[in-house]
Amino acid sequence: MAFTMITHCSACGTANRVPAGHLADHGRCGSCKGPLEPVSAPIDVDASAFDEITSSAKVPVLVDFWAAWCGPCRMAAPEVQKLAEEMKGRSLVLKVDTEAQPELSMRYRIQSIPNFIVFRGGRPVHQHAGLAPRSEMRRWLE
Repeated sequence: MAFTMITHCSACGTANRVPAGHLADHGRCGSCKGPLEPVSAPIDVDASAFDEITSSAKVPVLVDFWAAWCGPCRMAAPEVQKLAEEMKGRSLVLKVDTEAQPELSMRYRIQSIPNFIVFRGGRPVHQHAGLAPRSEMRRWLE
């Protein structure tokens, strides 16, 4: 089943389905034709959504591998959120809970968290283990 995200039109409130390949695009509401903004928040994903989004994204994708019990992960979360807002339309931010998605952690050899991987064209191009300032994360995406 293909990944779609439901976004609500700010003008009329209608729920609109946005396919994985268009999450960073500006769109139009299917009902009132008002503008739909690109996704501006981190997206929690499972393995199938991860694969579809990273392979179909036209923009760089930052993936935050994290766990609820991890103190540094909780410290990074607000910065990751702000980064997603700042970079809307120019990148996407995904969050992978390593406890819920151990197969993704094994696939990318995640041994410490937080761990960040940047994907371009479906391929990992940069990986960083540990906390990083938002300015550095932004540089990875630019």
